[in-house]
Amino acid sequence: MPSLKDLKNRIESVKSTRKITKAMQMVAAAKLRRAQDSAEAARPYAERFNAVMSKLAASVGESDSGPKLLTGTGSDQVHLLVVMTAERGLCGGFNSNIAKLARTHAERLKQDGKTVKILTVGKKGRDQLKRDWAKNFVGHVDLTEVKRVGYADAQGIAQDILNRFDKEEFDVATIFYSKFINVVSQEPTALQVIPAAFEAEEDSGQALYDYEPGEEEILADLLPRGVATQIFTALLENGASEQGARMSAMDNATRNAGEMIDRLTIEYNRSRQAVITNELIEIISGAEAL
Repeated sequence: MPSLKDLKNRIESVKSTRKITKAMQMVAAAKLRRAQDSAEAARPYAERFNAVMSKLAASVGESDSGPKLLTGTGSDQVHLLVVMTAERGLCGGFNSNIAKLARTHAERLKQDGKTVKILTVGKKGRDQLKRDWAKNFVGHVDLTEVKRVGYADAQGIAQDILNRFDKEEFDVATIFYSKFINVVSQEPTALQVIPAAFEAEEDSGQALYDYEPGEEEILADLLPRGVATQIFTALLENGASEQGARMSAMDNATRNAGEMIDRLTIEYNRSRQAVITNELIEIISGAEAL
């Protein structure tokens, strides 16, 4: 049974931990508002951009003369997985869920006889995947020093991917990130960016468009921007998801610390009462012996 001093020290330790988790929860709540606004503001542009690209891609069809970023290399043997996670932990299952989705996808590709290459963005994903997939790593993007993710950061990542594609290092590229739903819900998502895949829109009876210059020329210019746009959107979604997950995790940690303090306080009071009772018994026994 722990002594009174040990119990008191443990109570003080848990109280200090609760102060830290409460402070981290408040910081995450402040950052979440800004990150959520950025993610939600980027969604309409990304959705409209993809809608325009979908119409252009549909008009080009499956012609072999189309841009390589749209038609692909003609093979799907080599896959590049871009795993985007946070640089820091203490955010619940945010990083683990993304890494788990990427790991499952990689294992399925390996079973199908495909070659897997992994590019990590954020050291937490790298740390979780390196045990089983270290030999498949081809690069890492460190965003530790970036205080606020901007479009320039997404352009840098996109340019790295496009350069590898131009050198024919892979055939298919897929990004993994977490889509922000709300504070308590974030959805791990896999999105193929090369070759570009667009959902076909239903025919709404709108007028047909004539493009100048031709669709293929427009696509050749917009497809690289589309890769950067999708990566930027994923980074913003990740930022909001990370802060939401951290806020929830720190809230749970704060409540758990409070419950632990209550249990330890009860145990401390009971032990203290037992010590006092034993001392009184000894005094009374000594007095009766006299």
